Amino acid sequence: MADRINERDIRVFGSKSELFAFTADRIRTASQAAIAARGCFAAALSGGQTPVGLYIEIARPGGTLDWEKIHIFLVDERLVPDSDSRSNFGMIKKTLLDAVSIPRSNVHPIPVDCVDPHVSATMYEEDIRAFFRVPPVAMPRFDLVLLGMGEDGHTASLFPGAPLLDETARAVGAVAEGEGRTARVTLTLPVINNAREVVFLVTGKGKAPIIRRMVEEGDMRLPASRVAPINGRFSFLCDKEAASELAAPAR
Repeated sequence: MADRINERDIRVFGSKSELFAFTADRIRTASQAAIAARGCFAAALSGGQTPVGLYIEIARPGGTLDWEKIHIFLVDERLVPDSDSRSNFGMIKKTLLDAVSIPRSNVHPIPVDCVDPHVSATMYEEDIRAFFRVPPVAMPRFDLVLLGMGEDGHTASLFPGAPLLDETARAVGAVAEGEGRTARVTLTLPVINNAREVVFLVTGKGKAPIIRRMVEEGDMRLPASRVAPINGRFSFLCDKEAASELAAPAR
């Protein structure tokens, strides 16, 4: 059972299994609504360890998702092969895409064969804009963007203090190799904040201080705090460990 904290859509679940079941149902509902309204559902998914259980839940036999009308994009990616354990696409493919009947043409991985992440970012932005049929002056509108966050408050591949946080025109940005990081490509804040629905999926005690700083202190130094959909639904879905430093929910 989830508790709701104050008037924000911040839901706290007693177990990861409850969290993943709820989120999977939320995605099913969003996909059905999008397909009914616009003929397809376009979602940008995150990698990392947190959503693994969610993707396995979504892929369970007997699901009701209409994969012929669903398009999967990535929130961000390291410039590594799909076979690399650090590959977000490799993880999503293994846990979700290989287990469902989604057409190959409906899957939109970030190009990782380019040495220069700026070239990869340009190619991916072209793919996104071609799919949504929007010109450079407009921002694409995903039906759903699923985000995680790091213990430093980063989300997608938007890190504290990065110049890319101030991007206003591009939907996709490049993160150069350095500071111990592999070169990456990431969605930017303008396209994330233009989505119809943005969901943060957060688990683990290590994320508790960041959740508190975001929710209760509004710490805008954290990239994740700068996620604020312009005209879309916005949710934090957390397990009890990630929410352990928040004030007790109203009863």
